[in-house]
Parts: sequence; structure tokens; C-alpha cells
Amino acid sequence: MMDDPLMLARVQFALTAGTHFLFVALTLGLATLVALTQTRATLSGSAVHARMTRFWGQLYVINYAVGIVTGLVMEFQFGMNWGGMSTLVGEVFGAPLAMETVVAFFVESTFLGLWIFGWDRLNRWVHLGLIWVVTLTAYMSAYFILVANGWLQRPVGYEMRDGVAHLTDLGALLSNPTAVLAFFHVLFGGLLTAGFFMAGVSAFHLFRRTEEVEFFRRSIRIGLATVVVSIFPVVVFGGVQFAYIQPTKQPGSERALAAEAEFVARFGPGDYQAPGLAAAGEVIMMFSWALMFLLAVVALLKLPFGRWLVRGRIFHMVLMAAVPLPYLAMLGGWVFREVGRQPWVVYGVLTTRDALSKVDPALITVSFVVFTGLFAVLAVVNGWLLLRFARRGPAAVQLGAAPSDAVPGAASSALTPTF
Repeated sequence: MMDDPLMLARVQFALTAGTHFLFVALTLGLATLVALTQTRATLSGSAVHARMTRFWGQLYVINYAVGIVTGLVMEFQFGMNWGGMSTLVGEVFGAPLAMETVVAFFVESTFLGLWIFGWDRLNRWVHLGLIWVVTLTAYMSAYFILVANGWLQRPVGYEMRDGVAHLTDLGALLSNPTAVLAFFHVLFGGLLTAGFFMAGVSAFHLFRRTEEVEFFRRSIRIGLATVVVSIFPVVVFGGVQFAYIQPTKQPGSERALAAEAEFVARFGPGDYQAPGLAAAGEVIMMFSWALMFLLAVVALLKLPFGRWLVRGRIFHMVLMAAVPLPYLAMLGGWVFREVGRQPWVVYGVLTTRDALSKVDPALITVSFVVFTGLFAVLAVVNGWLLLRFARRGPAAVQLGAAPSDAVPGAASSALTPTF
């Protein structure tokens, strides 16, 4: 593989994009749960919900901060490794990415900063409004990204002039079913991820017989309720997308054979069928969802019985072990969606080989080593930080704490300036 620049560039982007997507999913879901918890605390004056907002909000900010770095690094690759793509379809593909940056990301990050540093400084209703702006702009950001990706899957609203794609119908681009359906699929997938994460962390503390029983009893109920609510919409919006699936993702079907014949006539001989790895991704996705569905059924049965949620040690161990399941499902679905599009970057328009930058293969090798190593470090650091702060529990929360309330020894933490 190291002597094949195309494969190196593909694997590099797969690793970086797949890793970044894992950050995004938890960020989307956890932001929503934090906003709902703060809403409850603001409306009712509940002290336990106020503490829950700070604890889960701190974990959200950690995941968001590291995820930002992975997103910025990933986007560098469009210009570095995929220059042919930027040249041919940059006007269309770049439009939603520009909207994401200007309309969504800048607003989201600005209001998140105000939310982080506005504890006990801003009016409680203003502070609540900040986290809802953060959550809604996070959704906007995800939507624009999926508009760009949806266009790669099903190019619409453009025309080719002088060998370059030009945007002709912004409405068609923004309403592309492969983007809209994927957005709702990802939205509920993020909630499912956050639900399992919240339930798993709460189960860990309840398993250890924490003194914060009421805190984590409420948290585990919120997490499990989120799982129950999200499990069916995830599969519904995922299943509806099959109506727009590329024919070549159905090897051997009449549609696949007809599409392959068309591609051979237009672009010459080649392998236009989806790789076997795409089918493996689909199997992993469906198997993971089936396990999560079973857990959702158990959770639905247990939710009315608070005693079982607090004292069911076997159930706690199952929930802790289940935290990776939504991540496996998302990665499997991502592989099915993206690898299954091969050999196309823009389906039926631009092949992956033609999208590759015309640079020295040695530079792509260096890029592969550097970016892969960087993302591995970021993933490990994020996991370590989440585990560390989740394990400490609500008593050690620094988000929104006054300097006099700082946890002893916390000054050595790299996150102290943030929290």
C-alpha cells in the first residue's frame, strides 16, 4: 500500500474522516441533552439538574474541543491530496462547506465560549439561550456538511461547462434527499450515542456504589430514555435512504449491471461495482443496531423501576460494555456509504483516481504518516480526558466553578484555563 499514492490518500482520508465523525456524533447528542438538562434546571430551580448540566457539559466541551482540531486537520486534505476534486467540482462542493464555516461554525464556537465563561455572570435565561444557540448551530453545521457529502453521493443542481462543475440550483443542492435523510439519520444517531454514553457513565458510578445516587439515577434515566426515543428513528431514516442508493451498491442486480454498462460506455473499462468492504460495513451497522434495539427494549422495561436502575449490577456492566455499540454502527454505516461509492468521488462524474492531486507520491506518504499519527494521538487524548473527568464524578467538576471552588490539584490539568 505504501507505494500506491491513491490508496494511501484514500486510507488517510478514511481514517481522519471516520475519526472526526465519532467526535461529531457525541457532540451533537450531548449538546442536546445538556441543553435539555439546563432547561429543566432553569425552569424548576432544581439543584441536581444544575449540577448535571455542569458535569455533562464539561464532558461535552472536552469532546467538542478535540473534535474541532480533527475537523480542521481533515479539511486540509481537500487541497493537499485531492486537488483534482477541488479543480473540477470545487464551486459546487465548496458552497455548503463555506456555509458551514461562516453561518454555523463561527456562531457555534462564539456562543459556546460565552456559555463556558458566562456561568454566574450572565442572566440565567440568557445563559440558557446560549446553549440552545450552540445546539441549533451544531445541527446547522452537520446539515451543511451532509449537503456537501450528499452531493458526492447524488450530484444535483449543477451543470458542466468547460470541464468544470458550476452550481445552477442552490435549492436542489440544499434539498437533496441523500443529504436531508442522512441529516436526520445522523441527528438521531448522535442522540443514540449520547444516550448510551450518559447511561454507561452513570452505570459506572452506580456500579461503584457512589454517594451521588440521586444524581446518577436521574442521569441514567435520561440516557436510557434517549436511547428508547432514538432507536427507531435511526433505522427509519437509514432505511428510507435505500430508495436513493447507488445501483452499484447492489452487485448483480439489473440496476447495477445497467449502471456498469453505462459507465463503461462513458468512461471506459473498469471495476464499477462497490467493494466487498462496503457490504461488511452494512453488516456491522445492522448487527450493532440489533444489539442496541435489544438493550432499548430492556431499558424500556426497567425505566419505571428506579430500584433496578440503581442496584442492578449486571445491568450496569452491560450498559458500560454497550457504550461502543453506536460508534461501531456509525463506522459501519459510514463505510457502507463512502466505500460503497467507489471508484467515484462524485458518483458518475469524477473518479477517485482523477481527483487525486498531481504531486510527488513521497509527499502523500509523508502526509499519510503525519496525519494518521496526529489523529491517533488526538483520539487517545480525547478518550483519556473523557474517562478521567467522567470517572471523577460531579464533585470534581470545574466547568463554571469560581476560582475559590477549584478542585485541589486541578491546576496541573491542561483544561484548567477552559473550565
